[in-house]
Amino acid sequence: MEAPATETAKLAFAGKTLELPVIAGTEQEKAIDIAALRDKTGAVTLDLGFGNTASCLSAITFLDGERGVLRYRGFPIEQLAEYATYSETAYLLIYGNLPVKRELEQFTSRLADRSGLPEGMEDFFDHLPKGIHPMAVLFSAVAALSGYYPELTHPNPTREEIDSIILTLLAQIPTIAAYSYRKGNGLPVIPPRRDLSPTTANFLHMMFGPAGADGKPDEVVVSALRKILILHADHEQNCSTSTVRLVGSSRANAFVSISSGIGALWGPLHGGANQAVIEMLEKIHKDGGNFSKYVALAKDKTSGFRLMGFGHRVYKNFDPRSRILKSSCDQVLERLGVRDPLLDLAKRLEEAALKDDYFVSRKLYPNVDFYSGIILRAIGIPTDQFTVIFALGRLAGWLAHWREMLESPGFRIGRPRQIYTGSTERRFVPLAQRG
Repeated sequence: MEAPATETAKLAFAGKTLELPVIAGTEQEKAIDIAALRDKTGAVTLDLGFGNTASCLSAITFLDGERGVLRYRGFPIEQLAEYATYSETAYLLIYGNLPVKRELEQFTSRLADRSGLPEGMEDFFDHLPKGIHPMAVLFSAVAALSGYYPELTHPNPTREEIDSIILTLLAQIPTIAAYSYRKGNGLPVIPPRRDLSPTTANFLHMMFGPAGADGKPDEVVVSALRKILILHADHEQNCSTSTVRLVGSSRANAFVSISSGIGALWGPLHGGANQAVIEMLEKIHKDGGNFSKYVALAKDKTSGFRLMGFGHRVYKNFDPRSRILKSSCDQVLERLGVRDPLLDLAKRLEEAALKDDYFVSRKLYPNVDFYSGIILRAIGIPTDQFTVIFALGRLAGWLAHWREMLESPGFRIGRPRQIYTGSTERRFVPLAQRG
């Protein structure tokens, strides 16, 4: 996965002119390769938060925030959300192509074979503190899986071992998430079923038990969850994906590498955003439901209040994922006939913001977090489980990037630089002389 230099950029510094290669991606994104900068000039670049730094070459996801474009392996997210299963999407992200029928059947069968937790793992949940956050359980349990599969934790896994790791994590993390919910609420665990689609219908079954006349979850609900998982499956080099790659670059095993991504996702500025939407709605509801007051506060830069779920750091126009989830949101609410003051408030807030010139002119449209939060609440997912659902979706992307990194010819440990701003050299003074 090497990209040849297409041209050069010139940098004038300290009386020298340095020619740096310019690398172009297949979508004509360009990057100035500064790998030789420090050796030739003694200087490094400063890019707080790595917002303008490409840390790798990747063939997995293309994102254009200006145009509102998101594609997995070249396939528009709109097509995948409409036609693909989550298993197909995971296969695509990890292996580069959509599976043919035989490949998909084998893939889903192997996931079903591994969906049960290893012997003794169920006891793990019985020894956790009461009230522990579900993300803490997921983080800990995924790292603990490494103890059950020591043969898959050495630093140089073969191609077959990599596939085994991928299948194990894709199959067992949904089971861990569902068992965590059941155990945390004093409910008996519900084992996975082979006849239900992995991750979507099977996860809902393990969470809530048999539903409907045939014992299967409602198709509209399954479809909505499928879309949420697909739309969250990858998003280029975001905080959690970069974390997985950085930890994995040390040759740490996949279980702790994925666990590190779960930890990064937990933050409210990342995976916790849809939870923040519901918490904001709860705040407005407790204040009498006067959403107009909070729309006004959001426009007042001195208020410190933000409308959660509106606008996106990457997308400068409409978040393409939100368009897809908006229709699913309407379908779920209609199908379930949910009467929830928070969801009614959310719809009124959405309508008000979409008609307000302040938000429209700044392109602060409802994003994927806004609609996913509403859907998850409507289908009965507890608010503190929202980020767990995000992790289930993003798992495919994390594994795809982990695999790509290991197989990259330019593989090396991640090691960012810094600009030191502390004290210069000081002389140590013995305690007796410090007064």
